[in-house]
Amino acid sequence: MQNAYATASLYVGDLHNEVTEALLFELFNAVGPVASIRVCRDSVTRRSLGYAYVNFHSVVDAERALETMNYTLIKNKPCRIMWCHRDPSLRKSGTGNVFIKNLDKSIDNKALYDTFSAFGNILSCKVATDESGASKGYGFVHYETQEAAQMAVTRVNGMLLNGKKVFVGFFVSRKERSTDENEKAFTNVFIKNLPVEWEDTELNELFAECGTIKSSVVMKAADGKSKGFAFVNYETHEEAAKAVEELNGKEVNGKAIFVGAAQKKRDRERELREKFEALKVERASKFTGINLYVKNLDDEVDDEQLREAFVPFGNITSAKVMVDDKGASRGFGFVCFAVQEEATKAVAEMNGHILGQKPLYVALAQRKDERKNMLEQQHQSRPGGGRMSGGGGGPMYGQMPPQMAMYGQMPP
Repeated sequence: MQNAYATASLYVGDLHNEVTEALLFELFNAVGPVASIRVCRDSVTRRSLGYAYVNFHSVVDAERALETMNYTLIKNKPCRIMWCHRDPSLRKSGTGNVFIKNLDKSIDNKALYDTFSAFGNILSCKVATDESGASKGYGFVHYETQEAAQMAVTRVNGMLLNGKKVFVGFFVSRKERSTDENEKAFTNVFIKNLPVEWEDTELNELFAECGTIKSSVVMKAADGKSKGFAFVNYETHEEAAKAVEELNGKEVNGKAIFVGAAQKKRDRERELREKFEALKVERASKFTGINLYVKNLDDEVDDEQLREAFVPFGNITSAKVMVDDKGASRGFGFVCFAVQEEATKAVAEMNGHILGQKPLYVALAQRKDERKNMLEQQHQSRPGGGRMSGGGGGPMYGQMPPQMAMYGQMPP
């Protein structure tokens, strides 16, 4: 059955790090004419990241390659082939994603694929493995439709696979599981901003108003002094929720205390990461369209000279030449304007302008994730061409996006 997305591009994963474009071209071109191939590599070391994109001229040829070459041994490693979908929301939505556990250790990607492909078109299929490549006993199958996933859950859950009864259910992300655990079942409460003179007795007196306390403790340093935070564990979730509702923000000895559900370390770290990423995106959005990336700087150009070169175009909030550990210029920098119109004018006027002895390259600065997404979209949308050579990374087949520097610094 032809793939609903009618793409002629395939993702080829689990590749040996010595697999090259030339080797993949030789293998896949035997199925049908290949438009382009790209092995994805580390931008610094140029080592393979273990996956590649193979683009055919024909959807039919791509489909044939998927059906006949999936899990083929390439340098003694079975490759994993999937349709390449340009819409990341499909992969991230979780729709049609199935989790399987209690798998026999002998079941590999191909065996899992063969078992579950009977229920619908599979976008991806993976058995989790450890560093040695041994199965961890669980895996994931992502179907194109929710209906196919539902059929797989209904038909395979509880079945014997290689003599072991397997569990098959809809995939639930760690974030959703953590939220469910914390918000629906917590009994342990975390309290901070406590008066330093408080002992367990004062803590119990306040929190006993909300329910039966199983245990409580004011955390102390090695010298016996309070650290200003504590934990109270209730009999029921309802009592713990009541404590959070009624006591969070309550003023005690002139200070508002914080009361919330106690979290596992991994959940706290995840929450902090999410807050950090949100702040990073918020900060980056403030500089969208006003922060310029300037490269090919003369070694003698410093912050002040960079500012002077761009000040005719408007109000500059910062200008910074990036330097190494020894203080030597790295040949690029950033100039941030107050308004977008000034930045746009500076790009138009200063790109190619000679500063010192060199022509400048000037463009709007981008975050690394934006740059990466743009390069991937360029690669996937470009039609195939003839063979060409790529500098520093071995032979390349088809038209590849030009090598450009990643840059993502915000104004200093």
